[in-house]
Amino acid sequence: MLSIIVPVYNEAESLRQLHDEIAATSREAGLDLEIIFIDDGSSDESWTTICELTHHDERVSGIRFRRNFGKAAALTAGMQATRGENILMMDADLQDDPAEIPRFLARLSEGYDVVNGWKQRRLDPWHKVIPSRVFNRLVGAMTGLKLHDHNCGIKLFRSQVAEEIRIYGELHRFIAVFAHARGFRVTELPVNHRRRQFGRSSYGVRRFSRGLLDLFTVKFLIGFGQRPQHMLGAIGLFFFSLGVLGLGYLGVLWLLVKFEALRSLLNLEDLPLKPIGTRPLLAYAIASTILGAQGISLGLIAELLVSYTGRNRDAFSIAEETGSRRRDRETIEH
Repeated sequence: MLSIIVPVYNEAESLRQLHDEIAATSREAGLDLEIIFIDDGSSDESWTTICELTHHDERVSGIRFRRNFGKAAALTAGMQATRGENILMMDADLQDDPAEIPRFLARLSEGYDVVNGWKQRRLDPWHKVIPSRVFNRLVGAMTGLKLHDHNCGIKLFRSQVAEEIRIYGELHRFIAVFAHARGFRVTELPVNHRRRQFGRSSYGVRRFSRGLLDLFTVKFLIGFGQRPQHMLGAIGLFFFSLGVLGLGYLGVLWLLVKFEALRSLLNLEDLPLKPIGTRPLLAYAIASTILGAQGISLGLIAELLVSYTGRNRDAFSIAEETGSRRRDRETIEH
């Protein structure tokens, strides 16, 4: 079974057409599917429309949030409610074409775990296209997964991917990145991008800036999520070392200022020396030492949090099993 997840936020005008297009594609391709609409706190007639669709099509179900929690929360609720072996997420604004579904399934059957859409020919204004290209290149450079369109709304992935990744905030655009970090095979597929028929895009400068901040979060999670001290401690150790070196240098100068005999012994009588309290280096060295100590301490605290809160989530991903372990698992499932 294919499970289709559609987050909805004030998209009442497009829901019936989207449902009809999905139904037509399923008939032509002979697909066994379910459609889950997640109403993310819409203020229009979206939920009424979803309820009507559930009455006319038993394959349709709906989930309604009490308020707007964001797309990541909607996708998470949808993934928890799915029953299919494969999960397709798509937007409700009709820019994603349901006719692409068979192509996605065919690509997934080639041995991939995630198929990410790629709006190769985008029908968006330039102020949305250019920042998106910059963002995608940054994501590829920082995460190692180079895709043309990380933020494409249509993605197909196996249910195992949904079971192993956790998204929150606005990290839904990084589903492929998280899957790649867990060892799943990720590819992309050019898709037909259609113009928005209803409503308006929420894209803007604020969303781009949030995306950059989320990218730093993702880089930290996939690179140091299980070993935060390696990053925080390294930064702290760097600043702590600079501070110690600075204080050590100032300590030598203090001895030279304090003890004339030491200057005479080292033949430094003519060296002009000022009290270390008048040197800016003292403040910088103390600040660097404190900052370094805080970084190391923060790393230790983060390690404790990972140790206690990360026990319920494996730090590895199993592709398959064989032998007695596999037979035991199959017995339990049956």
